[in-house]
Amino acid sequence: MTIRRHHDMGGLDAGAVEQTEHDYAIWEKRVDAIVKVLSTPERKILSTDELRRGIEELGPGVYDNLNYYERWISSATNLLLEKGVITVDELGAKMADVEARWQKDRDTGS
Repeated sequence: MTIRRHHDMGGLDAGAVEQTEHDYAIWEKRVDAIVKVLSTPERKILSTDELRRGIEELGPGVYDNLNYYERWISSATNLLLEKGVITVDELGAKMADVEARWQKDRDTGS
């Protein structure tokens, strides 16, 4: 008997699937571009299979609370850390920098 992993929802009742297109937010477009750049033949930093594995390894609470592109960027980030492309300190510093810029823009109305 095979045990179904949390992300494997094939065959389960999930309700109606919304089939309409939506406008992608700028951050979603950026995530898509980042993943494409990381997976180019010249770089080969990550593959589709690795990205999928990373998404499937997100715990049930995390997986359920993230949307499609949030899962992508979480997986890509974990893979970059796993492969030593970036360090936790570098990631933390960049996140603090982005948050500071976001806060400044929010405070100044930019």
